[in-house]
Amino acid sequence: MRTSSNPVFRNLPKQAGGGYASFGSAAAGAGAVTQQYGSPQGQPQPYQTGPQQRAMTIDDVVTKTATTLGVLTVFAIASYVLASNNPGLAPMFVIGGGLIGFVLVLVATFGRKMDSAPLVLAYAAFEGVFLGALSLLFTGPMFGVSNGSSLIVQAVLGTFGVFFGMLIVYKTGAIRVTPRLTRMIVGALIGVVVLMLGNLIASFFMDGGFGLRDGGPIAIIFSLVCIGLAAFSFLLDFDQADQLIRAQAPEKAAWGVALGLTITLVWLYVEILRLLSYFNND
Repeated sequence: MRTSSNPVFRNLPKQAGGGYASFGSAAAGAGAVTQQYGSPQGQPQPYQTGPQQRAMTIDDVVTKTATTLGVLTVFAIASYVLASNNPGLAPMFVIGGGLIGFVLVLVATFGRKMDSAPLVLAYAAFEGVFLGALSLLFTGPMFGVSNGSSLIVQAVLGTFGVFFGMLIVYKTGAIRVTPRLTRMIVGALIGVVVLMLGNLIASFFMDGGFGLRDGGPIAIIFSLVCIGLAAFSFLLDFDQADQLIRAQAPEKAAWGVALGLTITLVWLYVEILRLLSYFNND
């Protein structure tokens, strides 16, 4: 059974069937769904959406993802401007926005509320506050960086460049999402999380910890690995969303897809911005 590396996608309901549209080709989506959910007659069973519901489509995914990212962007800009005028607010915004955003993701994931529009948009708002202030910190005097605003623009362009690049890779079937690929990516992600936690704990006892975030050669390599993993995570996220569309999941499930994609986009943006800050350190 193939699942996404994104915990939000892993907890979305999984059934299969015919769909209206999809992210990718039949080989990447429908073939895998048939393997996973095929019935004795070879025909997977779709969701029962009911008379008051309609099945989720690619348009729903695009619209709700765009809405979520729009809310995140507005709050990120507001956070950046406020923190620029009062630098003392930046750490508060980073800690407060980051913690609340994390809690909302946990509620959505383990509370099975990924399809809740208010919860997803609330996450976007607090994550925007977090990102705006963090962007200021990464591109400001604290990190010894010059041309901060240009770095942010580069990081945004790089993030969406990777996103659309991986979408093309998925749609063309250049890299197929297989159970083996999924296991490799999930295993690598677990390893990265363990290293991050270990580095954080080590930083309490020695300057720079293991050197994963100090801007040196090891830190640059680690950031490149994280960027690569985030990019490949998009393939798993696209495939999971594709399966939901083909399974005729209810329209509101698109909010869960939007949440999952936003989480991966945020991680990718932070890693790209961090990497750029290393190369622009005065």
